[in-house]
Amino acid sequence: VFNVDNYFEFLSIQCDSAARNIVRLYPYDASEEEGEKSLRGSCQEIAESLKEEVQKKVDMAGLEILEARITHLSYAPEIAAAMLQRQQASAIIAARQMIVEGAVGMVEMALAKLSDRNIVNLDEERKATMVSNLLVVLCANKDPQPIVNTGSIY
Repeated sequence: VFNVDNYFEFLSIQCDSAARNIVRLYPYDASEEEGEKSLRGSCQEIAESLKEEVQKKVDMAGLEILEARITHLSYAPEIAAAMLQRQQASAIIAARQMIVEGAVGMVEMALAKLSDRNIVNLDEERKATMVSNLLVVLCANKDPQPIVNTGSIY
């Protein structure tokens, strides 16, 4: 009736075209600090954009789009591998930041308690050495290997 012979085929082509367009406009994943929309993190907004895009394409056929969503999205293997690597790197960085923040807090607490309880009085150089050693132990991937010092290092 409206310039279209096969509505199913027409709608399928228009949906495919709109989905390719939307996927091109947004990154797959974005970090929370960036505040930008992503295919993974902004499902509702992306679905609305997709619906509007499809609606524009099918208006001439007299069709009304009630809802549109991306239900499956696959990338070429080399792109998927790069995306996974980026995602893993972001997770590692976030975990490291959390570890460092916790370690710094523990070092501050240790120095404060040693000072408050008068267990030991450390000069600035020895505090720096202690901070360095504690941060290495607290932030390392492996368990520490204790070393017994038989002589004086000072």
